[in-house]
Amino acid sequence: MDWIIAHQHDSEAALRLKAIIKTATDGIIIIDESGIIELVNEAAARLFAYSEEELVGQNIRMLMPNPHRDAHDTYIQNYIQTGVKKIIGIGREVMGLRKDLSTFPLRLSISEVQLPERMVFTGILHDLSAEKAAEARIKELNQHLEEEVHRRTEELATTINKLLNTNNQLEFEIQERKVAEATLRKNEQELRKAIEKERELNTLKSRFVSMASHEFRTPLSTILSSADLLEMYTSEDQQDKRLRHTTRIKSAVNNLISILNDFLSLSKLEEGKISITPVEFNLEEFCDEVMDDVQALLKPGQILQHHGVSPDTVIILDKKMLKNVFINLFSNAIKYSEPGKTIDCYVTIENNELNISIQDHGIGIPEEEQQHLFTRFFRAHNAENIPGTGLGLNIVKRYVELMSGRIHFESTLGEGTTFHVHIPLSL
Repeated sequence: MDWIIAHQHDSEAALRLKAIIKTATDGIIIIDESGIIELVNEAAARLFAYSEEELVGQNIRMLMPNPHRDAHDTYIQNYIQTGVKKIIGIGREVMGLRKDLSTFPLRLSISEVQLPERMVFTGILHDLSAEKAAEARIKELNQHLEEEVHRRTEELATTINKLLNTNNQLEFEIQERKVAEATLRKNEQELRKAIEKERELNTLKSRFVSMASHEFRTPLSTILSSADLLEMYTSEDQQDKRLRHTTRIKSAVNNLISILNDFLSLSKLEEGKISITPVEFNLEEFCDEVMDDVQALLKPGQILQHHGVSPDTVIILDKKMLKNVFINLFSNAIKYSEPGKTIDCYVTIENNELNISIQDHGIGIPEEEQQHLFTRFFRAHNAENIPGTGLGLNIVKRYVELMSGRIHFESTLGEGTTFHVHIPLSL
């Protein structure tokens, strides 16, 4: 700092300048025409893990990794001789060399200061380590999302192909039935049943196409729009915006995963590929595990209350299938309840039978539509604006019946719904 004081006669302005340089958050280094460090502030010394005393009087190249380390003096001399500016006045990213020989990225801006007797160069340094780490993390997340979307897209294509093959088989069966009906026109009752079956199948196909189109379009549109916006946020101060859109993409991908899981479960059930595998497990530990799994689904203020059995209760059932029943019923209770509502789960064992009741205080089910609740793709009219495939309860009912159990419910519009599941236990 001596050269500043010498030219400012230790004036108040010089003291202010000295204080500004010393307390600046970015690193500041001043060198002479030979590359010798004349001044370094605390921030710059910390960046390179040196003390200020260790740096002053040393050649600036000690802070550079090769190849720039060996060539730096030549850079300065070329500029002094030719006047051609290759970095002066232009900020760029370079690598710095710490005292422990580790390197780190930084942004360097150099300016020249012409003093009466000589010229000095001032470098302002900003550590880019955090920004580079964030960029690497975003790149890693994007890669993971691309892989996940690709994998799930392949699964979706496989599932849809299976459903289309099933539909083709159904259409073939319908055509055969029509031919048979032409020879059995005298049996009016059988003819009416066949026509009704055809209408039901056509309605089922229409519901599938309509639901798939809507449920897939929304998350895919979210992914596309967020991906487009991510490309716009390129500056360092837009990290929060980038993270917000990667979060939206994750949420949309999870929504697609949920839809695909419903299709895959339905496909396995239709093909008879699901079998019962009873295992012995602790019921209370199982309930705690399920409660933990659904915590992430809760809306703000929602509370799950579990009224369970004693800690030493052990049962024998298909644990995976039972967990799917719990999670699907919890998911519906959460989805169709407002924020701040309580959801209660009661689990008891009576007469060698597992009894489960899950009660919500949500929108309820219209009485005139309750008879259709376990039908595939059915959505009550007051739930049409809430995301869903209309497959969950159909799958739950079939799982319960595979375990030789039964399911029923009670519901009041605007007050809530309670589902009851009863499953016999293995002796």
